[in-house]
This record gives sequence, structure tokens and C-alpha cells, in this order.
Amino acid sequence: MWMVISDTHDNMENTKKAIELAKSNNVDTIFHCGDIVSPFTARLLTDFQGSVFVVTGNNDGEKIMLKEILGNSLFTKPVVIIHQEKRIALMHEPFGLERLTDLDYIFYGHTHEIDIRPGDIFIANPGEACGYLSEKATCLLLDESTNEYEILEL
Repeated sequence: MWMVISDTHDNMENTKKAIELAKSNNVDTIFHCGDIVSPFTARLLTDFQGSVFVVTGNNDGEKIMLKEILGNSLFTKPVVIIHQEKRIALMHEPFGLERLTDLDYIFYGHTHEIDIRPGDIFIANPGEACGYLSEKATCLLLDESTNEYEILEL
């Protein structure tokens, strides 16, 4: 089971809720699509015992400290990760989604809007975990073996 989260924007309460939901739903991997913002929020992700992959967003500051905290889990530009035999593009801004091929998943953030497109390439934006713009804080729970998913409110 995977969790996709984005745009936490230093909302520590919602970040903690997401991690607790991950634990209670047997999530083994968290993908964060950017805009954690500061190191104190990034530290929360280190409490998760599974795999964590994070790409920086346009509002992330102190990238050196973020790298110190998250280590090899942090990527500073869009990246393709091979994880559990799946090819996953992880990005913040959704530029060029239609040009990406030879992938199983594309996870992105930035827009603060939920966008789920199952298909040959499963495209997902989990919305905003902070809840600042939409007043609805969300993340995505995804069963990577069946592509069944659920939007969870934080």
C-alpha cells in the first residue's frame, strides 16, 4: 500500500495525521510531491518506518537542511524512481505530463487540486495536505497491486 501526499506547507498537524493514517493502513511507501517547506516538517517524515520519496517544490526553503534530514529520499528535480518493480515519475509541477511515457505512475502536486487519472499510466495529484487553499486537506491511499485508491481527508 502506498500513500501520495503533496503541499503540506508546514502544516505539522496534518502531516502527523497523514503519517498516522499511513501506519494504520499498512502503507509501506510514502511519496511526497513537494512543498514540505521547512526542515521541522521534514523531520516528521523520518518517523515513518517505510520507504519515503520526496521531490522539492517551488516553496521549499533550506534545501541543504532538507537534504540533511531526508538524505537520499530527497530529489531536487523531477525524477523517475523504480520502486517495487514500478516506474514512477515524481514531480511537483505538472509540466509535460502528456509527454511522459514508459511509466507506471506519475505523481505530482503544486495545483492543490485532486486529479486522479487511472489508465495505462496512473496519474495522480492527491490535492493539498495543508488545506489552506481548498479548506480540504487530503492525501491518496493507493494499492499498487490493483490500482484501487481512496482519497483520505486529514
